[in-house]
Amino acid sequence: MRRLFLALSLLALASCATTSQSEAKPEASTPPAPQAEAPKAEDSEAFRAKMPGPGKAPDLVLPVFSQSKLDNGLTVIVSTRHELPLVFLGVAFAAGSAQDPVGLGGTADLTYKMLLEGAGGKDTITLDNAFADLGVSPAVSVNQDGALVGVHLLTRQADKALALLSDVARRPTFAQKDFDRRKKQQLADLVRRMGSPMFLASQAYTQTVFGADHPYGHPVSGVPATVDKVSLQDVKRFYQKSVGPKAAALVVVGDVTQEQALAWAKKYFGDWKGEAVLPAAPPTPPAPPREALHVVYKPGLEQTFIMVGRPGVAAGHSDEYALDLATTVFGGFFGSRLNMNLREAKGYTYGAGANSDARLGVGPLTAYSAVRANVTGPSITEFVRELNDVKTRPITSKELESAREGLIRSFPGVFETVEWVGANAASLFFKRLPMDEFSRQIAGLEKATPAEVQRVAEAYLNPSTMQIILVGDPDVLQKQAAPLNLGKIVPVDVAGAGIPAPAPAKADKK
Repeated sequence: MRRLFLALSLLALASCATTSQSEAKPEASTPPAPQAEAPKAEDSEAFRAKMPGPGKAPDLVLPVFSQSKLDNGLTVIVSTRHELPLVFLGVAFAAGSAQDPVGLGGTADLTYKMLLEGAGGKDTITLDNAFADLGVSPAVSVNQDGALVGVHLLTRQADKALALLSDVARRPTFAQKDFDRRKKQQLADLVRRMGSPMFLASQAYTQTVFGADHPYGHPVSGVPATVDKVSLQDVKRFYQKSVGPKAAALVVVGDVTQEQALAWAKKYFGDWKGEAVLPAAPPTPPAPPREALHVVYKPGLEQTFIMVGRPGVAAGHSDEYALDLATTVFGGFFGSRLNMNLREAKGYTYGAGANSDARLGVGPLTAYSAVRANVTGPSITEFVRELNDVKTRPITSKELESAREGLIRSFPGVFETVEWVGANAASLFFKRLPMDEFSRQIAGLEKATPAEVQRVAEAYLNPSTMQIILVGDPDVLQKQAAPLNLGKIVPVDVAGAGIPAPAPAKADKK
């Protein structure tokens, strides 16, 4: 290549040189020297003609969980990650809002939040400062099947943090003044959240799909009318009944060995006593035919929030993985049928979704979207049409593989941090699942056949058993939803304070 460049340079210099008139011209019979043809420049845009192929997908690496028990019945779950000197420490409790006393929804939520309002002889501020001295702020999360209180911090601080968590779980103060303040905050938060159409729809949905008397039939936070009735004695009774070593787990994730985690568990929780036991799974709710459109009136709302659903499956059910795939095809990702219809084809919404939430008991199967108020009727019609199409337009192999790939490749995202690994470990405990459950999920998603996915899609996404919940302007719902003949309009009381009458219909302008 260098020789060719030199030759071309000499030719270029020769072509630029001048000759005098007196120089002898070559004889006519002498043929001119052949000129070397300049190479053609490569087309710099040629790469655009072919789309680049995807690179090799990284190997899927799932966390490994080990489980053991102390003599007092406490479960210890450990997952080791040595990349960083960090550890997550959490205490998981197996009683969630499904164990709320009848008529006192929100009791579990209040009880677990009270654990951080003073413990082990420390008041709220002293306890908070003790955690702050370690560079952490403890967090508590509550769901239908359990609760988790935990921190993530440098491994070298684990001993001190476990001493505090032991006090939080075993020796809460439950002071009256702290309860009054926490309850007031809970009520204020519920009033604020009542302004959210999604929150209102979720409350109406749980009542409609499960029934108000079912353990899953009320929101985790409760509603204003039930939270207002909860007393400090109710909280103490819930704690006494639901919290103890036989109904709890210590979760340790991160830069730690299993031996070290067990030593910590014995040191800080080994002498813990209590009579609480693991609660039974909630009963299976019925899935009756739809007879009504359940509505929450919110005058002046520019959008209508639509939720459609029914009871699905419990964790570990043989249909769980196939139903996850069917639900994903229907509305679980951007390219799903429901989203491509309502958003891309019709322009009714910014997005639509669907999911199957398998719990300790039978959880909900839900589809949802917030649509423009002026297309409420057409949007409901499209929801129902897409449900009908599951049977008349079977799931294609392309749709199935897209859903399968999307679900499987999303797994690493839920294990990015030690806190998230810890939360997933707690979920296994709440649902009584084996420690290799995530590997089983991957295998189940990979093995689900098209026939199996189509079968569960037709069985569970049957429009006749899908309840419809609407939150929107009364005038819009009366004019657009009522004429669809999908059931009578039935208002739902989401605050426990009685159902407000709908505003009178506005007269049409002539």
